[in-house]
Amino acid sequence: MPDKGIRYEDIFHQSPMARVLIEVVDSGDLIFADVNSIAAEYFGLPAEDMAGKSFAELFPGEMAEHLDQSCQTCIRTKKPVVINALPQFPGGLRVQSFLLNPIINAEGEVRYINVVARPDSADHTQLQQERDDAILLLTSLFDASGLGIIVTDENGVIVRVNDTFLKDFGWQREELLDHEFTVLIPPEERAVSRKLHTAFIEKGRSGSREIQLMRKDGTLADILLSTVLLELSQKRRYMVSTIRDITERKNMIRNLQQAKDQADIANRAKSAFLANMSHELRTPLNAIIGFSELIMNETFGALNNQKYAEYMTDIHFSARHLLDIINDVLDMAKIESGKVELIEREVDIGEVFNSVAIIMNERALETGVKLDFEIAENLPHVRADQRLLRQILINLVSNAVKFTPKGKSVLVRAYILPEGFMRIAVEDEGCGIPEEKIQTVMEPFGQAHDPLHSKGQGTGLGLPLAKTMVELHGGRLHIVSTVSEGTVVSLDFPADRTVKTKKSEN
Repeated sequence: MPDKGIRYEDIFHQSPMARVLIEVVDSGDLIFADVNSIAAEYFGLPAEDMAGKSFAELFPGEMAEHLDQSCQTCIRTKKPVVINALPQFPGGLRVQSFLLNPIINAEGEVRYINVVARPDSADHTQLQQERDDAILLLTSLFDASGLGIIVTDENGVIVRVNDTFLKDFGWQREELLDHEFTVLIPPEERAVSRKLHTAFIEKGRSGSREIQLMRKDGTLADILLSTVLLELSQKRRYMVSTIRDITERKNMIRNLQQAKDQADIANRAKSAFLANMSHELRTPLNAIIGFSELIMNETFGALNNQKYAEYMTDIHFSARHLLDIINDVLDMAKIESGKVELIEREVDIGEVFNSVAIIMNERALETGVKLDFEIAENLPHVRADQRLLRQILINLVSNAVKFTPKGKSVLVRAYILPEGFMRIAVEDEGCGIPEEKIQTVMEPFGQAHDPLHSKGQGTGLGLPLAKTMVELHGGRLHIVSTVSEGTVVSLDFPADRTVKTKKSEN
């Protein structure tokens, strides 16, 4: 039986290890209830100055927060907690860690925490053994991982390899352990891999990269390699590499790229074919249009039959419509094949508007749509390809007239924006484009409405051609549209393309 004359206070204060008693006060705060002389020496503070004080009152912020969080964990779990300590505190005493043991009262509440220091061991062999045990435990965890893991030492020798890697790559453990990791690297990559391994061991910069590893059967696998540095006692350094086989993904990417390349080649061939078919397609159509106009005008004599006249009108209209479609397709083909070159000159927007009006006025009159052109005062010229600019406007005005009801209007305006861009806007009072369809109509052959139920929609190339042609000039095209109210298509040409004239300077 122990001597009943020995009190707890005697054991506490005469202990050769640093001991502290932390009290959990009713407010939940933590304060020092008692400190023995060894602990006071470790903390470098008189014991009487520590009693009744909180962590925050005695220690710097991060240290106080760390101690408080550790004690809170002990209170919450009602289980002992071990925390590492600085090897040497101001008092000079060396401490490896502290054991925080909760003291629970009859009500099951933690009222005190008994803190006992564990002295720093001078037996480095024991410490090294403990760390080696830790790496063995870590290796056991590695073996349970679904990823392949390899551990190499500072010389690049494989010291650990998990079962997942052996299974996935077909190697036996004895074929890899104590061998340089380059046994897994293709011969032509080994020199570079050794340099990278050495640099990693020295600098320890974790990261990921894609490389190829050799399977046991000699085939190569594409892998994603992620590396971290593990440093043990006596500055022993190891590289821990996790390995994810991405061969199937890489093959899929390669196949997709190959398919894309083949599609691009086929698309370029298609575009080149169409671009080269300009003469062959247009010549017979121009003949049909020309001869039908001669017959319609009865140049060489009367038809003597009204039905023939109606048929010739239909032939002429259909041929012109087909020519418009072919022209659009050929223009897009030329753009896709890279055969469009800008023939730039100083362009008077008024002249372009006049030529567009001559072509489009008759069509607007036929459909009962009012077509107006408006140019801002002193509008400068623009440096552009006049033919393409005229073609852009014909396409846009044609669309606007086509989708604007009888009695409504289409306005074509040109003016300078505050930031210096020249804007040409085609504004109509037509059916408008649903917001979710705006992106569709900007794609080649994209249409806002079902072509099977919408008469005369055309090819769906007008807006894409306009957009591409404006972008060839370094400009931009954008659309603002409201269903049942109308659409505004704006072409903005950069400020550096405007050309001041004597008229605009006045």
